[in-house]
Amino acid sequence: MPNSSTILLVDDEDSIQTLLTYPLERDGYTVVQARDGDEALRRFDEEAVDLVVRSQSNVPIIMLTARGEELDKVLGLELGADDYITKPFSIREFRSRVRALLRRAASPHLAGDREEPIERGELRIDVPRRTVEIRGQPVQLTFIEFEMLVVLAQSPGVVFSRRDLLERLRGGADYREPRTIDVHVRHLREKIERDPSNPELILTMRGAGYRFRPE
Repeated sequence: MPNSSTILLVDDEDSIQTLLTYPLERDGYTVVQARDGDEALRRFDEEAVDLVVRSQSNVPIIMLTARGEELDKVLGLELGADDYITKPFSIREFRSRVRALLRRAASPHLAGDREEPIERGELRIDVPRRTVEIRGQPVQLTFIEFEMLVVLAQSPGVVFSRRDLLERLRGGADYREPRTIDVHVRHLREKIERDPSNPELILTMRGAGYRFRPE
């Protein structure tokens, strides 16, 4: 049965557009193409997009990076990407990443059918509405930042390894560097902690991973 998801693919190289569009369409996705940021914004306004490959939006973002150095990967995450793929890459890897993020977006939180907010002290997470408040002030989170916060906050005191978080947030840890989780955690702390350098909510368990402050 054809997949009804629509993917906005943004890249200025025609060869990349052709290379990536064909396997996605073969998998049943609708691919909307754009060559630059301005065209991407126009197409984004015109289409109901479910996932973006390289751009900025409130839907999951996969960034295509030109090199494999750690700096490039971290920069992609710093710019708001939820995942990254380093060129050159295999079509199998690309399709796997797309499927994983679309699965997460289709069932975007791990709190089941819970309707009541998650409240942890001064932190309030409205899961169905995907909104977060800290000390009464709204906080804007990326797709992955929100997912990570829900995972940690709904299980206070439980330690999650980096690999655990990759599995839960991205549907797998294959092809991924576990320490990119550290970048997302740092961003979260900058947005919700009083003092990100001395966190009180998201705690580091040295050598083990992260946990939300026990109740």
